[in-house]
Amino acid sequence: MDYIKIPSVLKKMYEIFNKSGFQAYLVGGAVRDMMMGIPPHDYDVATNASPQQVMMIFNRVIPTGITHGTVTVHLLGYEIETTTFRTETGYSDGRHPDHVEYAGTIEDDLSRRDFTMNAIAVNLADGSIVDPFGGRKDIQSKLIKTVGNPDERFSEDGLRPIRAIRFASQLGFVIQKDTYSVIFKDTIHTVTAGISIERFRDEFTKILESDTPSVGLKKMEETGIMKLFIPEFLPARNCLQADMRGFHEFDVLDHLFYSCDGGSAKNQRVRLAALFHDIGKPSVQRTEHTDAGDIFTFYNHEITSAEITRKTLVRLRFPNITVDAVTHLVRQHMFHYEENWTDAAVRRFIIRVQPEYLDDLYDLRLADIYGMHNSPVTADSQAVKELNELKDRIAALTAQMSALSIRDLAIKGTDLIAAGIPAGKKMGLILSELLETVIDDPKQNTKETLLDIAQKISKKYA
Repeated sequence: MDYIKIPSVLKKMYEIFNKSGFQAYLVGGAVRDMMMGIPPHDYDVATNASPQQVMMIFNRVIPTGITHGTVTVHLLGYEIETTTFRTETGYSDGRHPDHVEYAGTIEDDLSRRDFTMNAIAVNLADGSIVDPFGGRKDIQSKLIKTVGNPDERFSEDGLRPIRAIRFASQLGFVIQKDTYSVIFKDTIHTVTAGISIERFRDEFTKILESDTPSVGLKKMEETGIMKLFIPEFLPARNCLQADMRGFHEFDVLDHLFYSCDGGSAKNQRVRLAALFHDIGKPSVQRTEHTDAGDIFTFYNHEITSAEITRKTLVRLRFPNITVDAVTHLVRQHMFHYEENWTDAAVRRFIIRVQPEYLDDLYDLRLADIYGMHNSPVTADSQAVKELNELKDRIAALTAQMSALSIRDLAIKGTDLIAAGIPAGKKMGLILSELLETVIDDPKQNTKETLLDIAQKISKKYA
């Protein structure tokens, strides 16, 4: 591949640059993706025009990172990050260069980039490729390799080791041996530990969105990156759970990694819940000695797992809505449906789980089973049959249910006060019993019936 077809918006951008006497090149991930046959999500452009000059020749420009030579050009509905050719020196904070100098050529600009696969440019004048570090060859070989000395590249920006791991998971590439070995170094860990938790979280999230997140998660563990940012997982390594019952064949940590693989890449809540659902097992593990052999037990591990999940996700600065949802799924993942469940039991299950979480909980169960043996759950398996039966029963019963909480009752506190039942603890107990009555028999949810029942219950608390 000697040329790349230039998208129309970039042709227009080049025309504007060229009219003012400037060069422009497509750079970064878009070039890599196009070479891999992947439609790019956005475009980054490098130019020999200064930020001030870019702001003069385009109608709408936002100075998003002007101190480092970057502005965002709004053109034909696109937001194109545009950076002046530059070189960088000194990274005392392990993230930002101490000195940025504008460079004379695109080759100089590419020399500051992280990996060879990201250090390729496309001349917007004719689509010709500029590849001074062999990035095309590395893309073809599916190889992640730093531009120049990996010690220097990783010391410049503590996020780069995590990006290498993320790319390996996301693209299915292999990290070149010399590049990978540097990620294990304590000196690199010191730099990486200094990045913000938000920057780590964003890369961690991208790993979870990859087809096989266990690839990146295992590399995070192996290199020591996991210990820096999410050490809560480490006790799960060598926490055994495979016993004569045959439910599991992996220790807890590998089970969590493979369960994460089993969730949909499009559902972050399920992927996170799958990764965290058994994280509390090491804290509660017990061994029961039986005549048939030892059995590993983890009673109430879902409670401990939910507690650890919440603390960890809060520390990683995930949005509260995500923290609450994932924690709830982890707390509820240990349900055991059987066909002899009564309709009232199913209704209580719906109320406990909450209807909006049911689909995610089903998916979490399938991811959990996937992680037991690192293999997909077949459609004819007993687990799928039971889930389908539960889904059918829930669908039928949901249509009949008139109350999921006390506020859904046909009677209110003011009705009880009018009937002579004073507000307070006694009323709360009565309302709770009325809800239980309606869960057992939704037909009871009428004002007249519930008032009658409330009077009878009131006498019990007299």
